[in-house]
Amino acid sequence: MIVNTARFVISNTDYTKCPPESRHEYAFIGRSNVGKSSLINMLTGKPGLAMTSATPGKTMLINHFLVNDKWYIVDLPGYGYARRSKADRDRLEGIIKSYILGRQQMTNLFVLIDSRHEPQKIDLEFMEWLGENGVPFSIVFTKMDKQSATAGEKKVAAYLATLLETWEELPPVFKTSSEKGVGRDTILDYIEEMNRLPLVAPEQ
Repeated sequence: MIVNTARFVISNTDYTKCPPESRHEYAFIGRSNVGKSSLINMLTGKPGLAMTSATPGKTMLINHFLVNDKWYIVDLPGYGYARRSKADRDRLEGIIKSYILGRQQMTNLFVLIDSRHEPQKIDLEFMEWLGENGVPFSIVFTKMDKQSATAGEKKVAAYLATLLETWEELPPVFKTSSEKGVGRDTILDYIEEMNRLPLVAPEQ
């Protein structure tokens, strides 16, 4: 897929106020500082589209970006930022889960995992929750360039082996580097394939 245009449309905290059109949406989520904004910018070819910050946990809104005037990338708030108050964490959890469960236009949720780290309980529990609720999702391993190719492949293989201890089969898996553009074509081709599927019209 060639990305010709990508533009910001709207930010909000209420999924019912998201764009009303029947367009495919692909949401991106992960723990704070996993490289979500950098990945979105890499996929769209627009370096400043999604805001990147040295401060983890800054994104607290549902952000919609319209790509090629046909489909949306949705930047969801990160989860698991320990320095937030419990009230803020609970509020963000409500924003995230209400979007995921209530947004019929969401075709796929890309769950971002830092490829350098061991499996984290919060990520495993989140993916288990997605499975229990029948949410279509894929796993995106980020920052593959921050380690040797051999070390990265071993980390990813070990992570997937951990998942297979409780999952009968794995969702689609992508390995990426935002700095080097690794995984861009694979993810965009996957989105293009999903765009061919019929979209369930949202309830009015």
